[in-house]
Amino acid sequence: MYQFDIAAGSKAELYRDLLAALDALTTGEADAVANMANAAAAIWQYLPDLNWAGFYRVIGDELVLGPFQGKAACIRIAMGKGVCGTAAATGATQRVDDVHAFPGHIACDAASRSELVVPLVAGDRVIGVLDLDSPMPARFDATDQAGCEALAALLATRLDQGRLDQGRLDQGRLDQGRLG
Repeated sequence: MYQFDIAAGSKAELYRDLLAALDALTTGEADAVANMANAAAAIWQYLPDLNWAGFYRVIGDELVLGPFQGKAACIRIAMGKGVCGTAAATGATQRVDDVHAFPGHIACDAASRSELVVPLVAGDRVIGVLDLDSPMPARFDATDQAGCEALAALLATRLDQGRLDQGRLDQGRLDQGRLG
C-alpha cells in the first residue's frame, strides 16, 4: 500500500501519489461500490484533518449515501440542497471555507467547519459526488480542489465503466435465462 507523508513532500505530490494509488486500486474492478469503498478508505487514511470522506450517488432525482469513512451521515439529499446537492445540481465543485455561512448547509456532523464537494461526471451527466469534510475552517485550498477533481475524474470513469459492465452482465444473465 502507498504511504504518504505530507511533511516530506508537497501537497501536489501527495495528490499525484493518491491518484496513482486509486488508479491501482480500481484498475480492472467493475464493482462501483467496491471502488468507492476503497477510494473513501484511501482518502480517509492519507489526507490529514478530515472528519468525513465519502460518496453520494445520484439515484433518480436525489443523492443517496454511498461508501464513506467517518460518522453516520445523511442518507438522502435533494438535488440543489446543501453543499452536496448544489455540487450535483450545478456540476461544479463547491469549496466552502465556512459551512455555517453556506446557505442551506446540511449539518450531518456538527464538528464540520469546511467542506469540499466534487461532482463525479461521466460523459455529460453527474453520477455522484465526492464529499470531504473537515473540523478545521478553510481546510481546503486550490491544490486540494485540483487534486480532488483529478481523483473524481478518474473515479467517475471507473464507476461509469462498472455500471456499463454490470449492465452487460445483467443482460447476459437475462439472455441465458431465455436460452435455457
